[in-house]
Amino acid sequence: MSSGRAHSHKTDKQLPQTHTRTEVYHYFSHDRSDTSYTADHGSFRFLGPTNTLAFPSFLWSKGQSPPGQGDPPKETVPKAMPAHPDQPPLTPQLCFSTSALRDFLRLSRSAIDDSISQNLNALVTPARDGFDPSTTSQRIPRPLGRAIDGAACQRFKQQVLFPSWKARSDLISYCTMVATSPDPNDPSAAIREAEESKNKERVIDERLDPYSARFFPTEPRTERLAILLRQERGVEGIVRTRTWEVVNERCGSGDGENWEEAFDKWQKATRRS
Repeated sequence: MSSGRAHSHKTDKQLPQTHTRTEVYHYFSHDRSDTSYTADHGSFRFLGPTNTLAFPSFLWSKGQSPPGQGDPPKETVPKAMPAHPDQPPLTPQLCFSTSALRDFLRLSRSAIDDSISQNLNALVTPARDGFDPSTTSQRIPRPLGRAIDGAACQRFKQQVLFPSWKARSDLISYCTMVATSPDPNDPSAAIREAEESKNKERVIDERLDPYSARFFPTEPRTERLAILLRQERGVEGIVRTRTWEVVNERCGSGDGENWEEAFDKWQKATRRS
């Protein structure tokens, strides 16, 4: 090798650091030109592994952060509360549309009361301590449910549970008022008048037919609505009693008051605020 030949790159040149931990080999050219590489006369020299760095920020659009950077800690992310169906406008048409009335009550109970255990489980904060092997030294009965923070329980009751109960109570109370009010627009009124006129023309002979005196005209829709609301009010009492038992068991609070007392107290506090 002649002394006039020079390496195209200095051996002590600092290489740029890359993200991956790959072994970098520096290529040396023995060509006479300092700016070109020649495969025939070149050779490789091992320079060692590089350091691992974070991805450059220019690879992400504005507002985004590289993986592992800028992510908020898990405990600071607010827990999502269960969604409650929007209450429809309170109108007589809604009350007399029994399918729409029942659908709202059913969806509301399904989202909050029927899934009360799952909703309460979502409030439990994961344990921050690591696994303790000493806990396996003796057999401990498994608890029925993990205790929930009192503040989280209170927020759930005030922001989710009681508002859902109030939405259903408002609907039932409003429709009860509609059911007890005069209904001049009842489409079945003409049918009842025709049935009553026809009933007056009947010949009743209980000796031949003991049931001939019976007459069952078409019920007004207000009566049908009143029957439905009595049923739904009874269902509400059963559902809320069961829900309140689960809440008291998991939250360990309640001060011995039933759901009616707690619900009334919340409504009074809401009206004052």
